[in-house]
Amino acid sequence: MDEGKMDENEWRYHGEGNKSLVVAHEQRCVVLRFLKFPPNRKKTSEEIFQHLQNIVDFGKNVMKEFLGENYVHCGEVVQLPLDFVKQLCLKIQCERPESRCDKDLDTLSGYALCLPNLARLQTYHFAEHRPILCVEIKPKCGFIPFSSEVTHEMKHKVCRYCMHQHLKVATGKWKRISKYCPLDLYSGNKQRMYFALKSLLQEAQNNLKIFKNGELIYGCKDARSSVTDWSELAHHLKPFFFPSNGLAGGPHCTRAVIRELVRVITRVLLSGSDKGRASALRSGPGPRGPAVCEASPFSRSLRCQGKNTPERSGLPKGCLLYKTLQVQMLDLLDIEGLYPLYRRVERYLEEFPEERKTLQIDGPYDEAFYQRLLDLSTEDDGTLAFALTKVQQYRVAMTAKDCSIMIALSPCLQDASSDQRPIVPSSRSRFAFSVSVLDLDLKPYESIPHQHKLDGKIVSYYSKTVRAKDATVMSARFKESEDCTLVLHKV
Repeated sequence: MDEGKMDENEWRYHGEGNKSLVVAHEQRCVVLRFLKFPPNRKKTSEEIFQHLQNIVDFGKNVMKEFLGENYVHCGEVVQLPLDFVKQLCLKIQCERPESRCDKDLDTLSGYALCLPNLARLQTYHFAEHRPILCVEIKPKCGFIPFSSEVTHEMKHKVCRYCMHQHLKVATGKWKRISKYCPLDLYSGNKQRMYFALKSLLQEAQNNLKIFKNGELIYGCKDARSSVTDWSELAHHLKPFFFPSNGLAGGPHCTRAVIRELVRVITRVLLSGSDKGRASALRSGPGPRGPAVCEASPFSRSLRCQGKNTPERSGLPKGCLLYKTLQVQMLDLLDIEGLYPLYRRVERYLEEFPEERKTLQIDGPYDEAFYQRLLDLSTEDDGTLAFALTKVQQYRVAMTAKDCSIMIALSPCLQDASSDQRPIVPSSRSRFAFSVSVLDLDLKPYESIPHQHKLDGKIVSYYSKTVRAKDATVMSARFKESEDCTLVLHKV
């Protein structure tokens, strides 16, 4: 990239989250990621640079070690002409969702992260001319807490995602409760995975997006926007899965296309390569909690049919879901067990604030930081070292719980023998694919009190909702029994 010849018209708005905004180049397979801040909060150029460099270092020295170099793309920090950044900011402003405009793009430092465009097939520097389909999935936490520190019995039965859904709908974040349960996706059981992915397609929220040639065609642009209907999605997908156009239109065509999409995504998620450094967590925390979530509609439907809930089939160890789950399980104590340890670190920092750098709270995220994460002991010896290790592990686990998986698919050419990329078949076609991870910024140390408070709020609201529902059911049954009249006849 030639920073001296930057033209804002060659870039387009791609998307944004709470802390950063991304623009994509029209021709090259690269994106620029800018930090965002509230209007009254200004940071120096040096602080912006260090923040971005920490993101690169954490990806390179920690997440790439855990997940594998095939999946993690760290990028590099670049300095751009300030005039280009300001013009770009003006150009894209009208495309930003209103709900995201409470924070401004950093236009003062000139620093940004340059990364590969993960909505495109990787290994190609320039955009390919063949069509590209990309599915972005935010799978969330794939296990139920197994820590003995958990005080709420409900947390040992129902996963965090399913509980949180009730609070989000009650506060107006979403209109309906999703049938998606992360434990179904992480089960490795194809039937459960199929149900999970179909549920995501029915109620995408911000956990699923689909791009066609880099353009968003399915998913919520923000919390208030409605999801595109399935028939329109099927219209976009039909040339990918049924290139000969053998299907007529209508509901049958829509169902067939959606079914093919889900099958292909499932196959890709279960595939994987194990190249690179072996993760030290493989011999670490295993799935000790329940294999199913009691709130999952899939599990409930089986129970209603009188069937036993299927056991966890198990994910292949080389696949990305397996590796992601292992990192999530660095949350060994749950937030309930972790919070007192956070307070221990806080008390130490209040007394010795100059030690914050020595403890690597804000970096550097180097080899030494990574090695400390491999200590999977849960026996508290009362030391600062133990508390600090568990706090850092929790931050890394939370990062893995909130990351996104990008699956890019492109129809194979007639002669794909020279194509070195992995291939996944569907009924009528074959796809070259690449799988990548994004949203791998280390979760802030300062967010732990918020997580502790939110956890209590989620569990409390869900417990009240379930109790109220049970009371309603019992009341209805009691009323039914009251309405029954026993009539005795003389014999």
